[in-house]
Amino acid sequence: MEVHIQFCAEAIARLQPFPGSSEALGARVEFFGTVRGIEKDASIRGLRYEIYESMAERQIRRIVAELGVTYPCAGVSVVHRKGEVLVGEAAVYIGIASSHRREAFGMLSALMDRFKQEVPIWKAEVLAC
Repeated sequence: MEVHIQFCAEAIARLQPFPGSSEALGARVEFFGTVRGIEKDASIRGLRYEIYESMAERQIRRIVAELGVTYPCAGVSVVHRKGEVLVGEAAVYIGIASSHRREAFGMLSALMDRFKQEVPIWKAEVLAC
């Protein structure tokens, strides 16, 4: 399985290259996780993300490999912002390429659940003025 991981300070482009390329791929699923304007019942201007990049990359690769046993996919692409991300902007992008939709959606859902629990990425609210 092809895995692409990127951490960036700039906005995540709405068009991302999909991992894996083959005529056998019938499913391409994308998820953009955006910053909401309310966090813990308070209005915020955005979120500030801090990432332990080398460990985060290792954790993501491990999680994807483990989930690949249940949800075999051709490729997974993860892009996560670091630094300040304003309300309405994407903080995370996940792209999945697979032969079938069931594996693609399963991988996406399970990956996001474990991502939030196991990957060393911390966020703090940037309060509205």
